[in-house]
Amino acid sequence: MATNFITPNFLLESQSAERLYFEYAKDQPIVDYHCHLPPQQVAENRSFENLTQIWLSGDHYKWRALRAAGVNERYVTGDASDWEKFLAWARVVPLTVRNPLFHWTMLELNRPFAINDRFLNEQTAQGIWEECNAMLATADFSARGIMTQMNVELVCTTDDPADDLNFHKKIAKDVNAAVFKTRVLPTFRPDALFPRICDTPQGVVKYLEYLRRFALAADTDVNSFAALRAAFAKRHAYFHENGCRLSDCGFELFQWSPPTTGVNLEAAFAKILNAQTLEQAEIIALCSVLLTDLGRLDAEKHWTSQLHIGAMRNNSTRIFNLLGPDAGCDSMVDGAYGKQLSQYFDALDKELKLPKTIVYNLNPDANYLLASLIANFNDGSIPGKMQYGSGWWFLDQKNGMEEQLETLSNMGLLSLFVGMLTDSRSFLSYTRHEYFRRILCNLLGSEMERGLIPNDFPWIGGIVKRICHDNAKEYFAFDA
Repeated sequence: MATNFITPNFLLESQSAERLYFEYAKDQPIVDYHCHLPPQQVAENRSFENLTQIWLSGDHYKWRALRAAGVNERYVTGDASDWEKFLAWARVVPLTVRNPLFHWTMLELNRPFAINDRFLNEQTAQGIWEECNAMLATADFSARGIMTQMNVELVCTTDDPADDLNFHKKIAKDVNAAVFKTRVLPTFRPDALFPRICDTPQGVVKYLEYLRRFALAADTDVNSFAALRAAFAKRHAYFHENGCRLSDCGFELFQWSPPTTGVNLEAAFAKILNAQTLEQAEIIALCSVLLTDLGRLDAEKHWTSQLHIGAMRNNSTRIFNLLGPDAGCDSMVDGAYGKQLSQYFDALDKELKLPKTIVYNLNPDANYLLASLIANFNDGSIPGKMQYGSGWWFLDQKNGMEEQLETLSNMGLLSLFVGMLTDSRSFLSYTRHEYFRRILCNLLGSEMERGLIPNDFPWIGGIVKRICHDNAKEYFAFDA
């Protein structure tokens, strides 16, 4: 059955919402300040042979849905052909009604492929496969071509401190030569440097392997904790020289302890170097010092610190042993961490070394906790210094976005919000910005018509424009 599901007014339930979207939101350039795109694919301007390569490979959201629908792993991540995997996904899509994947699938077929006259299912799969694959063979549908089509102004990838950033350098060279317009900047993600896994012998071995690679990148003999901290600062400076203006750390539950815990840091780190496991108190103490160092370094260089809190990862040992991490077996974690997060912020704030910070939570139970907590540490230095981050992972869907906007509006200043991001590994995920913009405009447009906020389009439309683009540009100060 033919349909035009993604209509121009999709999700826009009032005339005011339509006007806000089309006049103030729709055409704003995209600043995607947090994603997991591989910079190599941008540097090399990768072309994708088919829809499976660009749309299904690495997409753990779709993998979860396929498994839930009873699809054998061979057609998810196994040795089935790309066509067989796509057909398996096409058969599952009709089952995703009311799951965010249904809207995302239709949006991503609509843009950039302009397919909106039919739903993806087993009957339409062959035609959609052939049409999209033909487009993927053209220059406009390469990695850079899609970014250009989608009006992507700037992207921040997620990068290990040991990365040489050579692909970022190649992209920057092309941008400076006007060969490519989208800036692609690194983000400093030091999670692997924190010795969180050193509570098991296998974890210590893995950490030491990483430490050797990090020491090589830093050109430093990391033979003590003091040497590690110096190398950490050295790599932070290297990232800054190459355009980095954000850091990012992920936590299951945020843990931090003050430096008065009584743990001998050098002795604890020496245990790792001698291939010995650590007690939890030692791990937390070492990680806390490195995290505090990161906050100070970010503040000194006027970076933004991002904290992603609440992911319980790799729950299925069977899938982890088969595929490793990021395979679709992660979930929300429960538990308390507000007091420790407040103490961390307070420690940096007392030194006047608290950086611009965005905090994201994965469990919506923490919405009001975090939004109220961060507001304690605004200091008048810049507007919206402490940001309550956009809906993340399981919450970057309609309900999650609406709840995030409501929480932020009640606890802070929505007008200063830095807006949406993709948090994605896919070049087809930029429609998440469109999804967010439609939801934002629908929320504000509805309240304009109900008399809850002023029926003043230049005023409210200006807020929409800033949330969609301008606030991020000003807040992150990418050219500073």
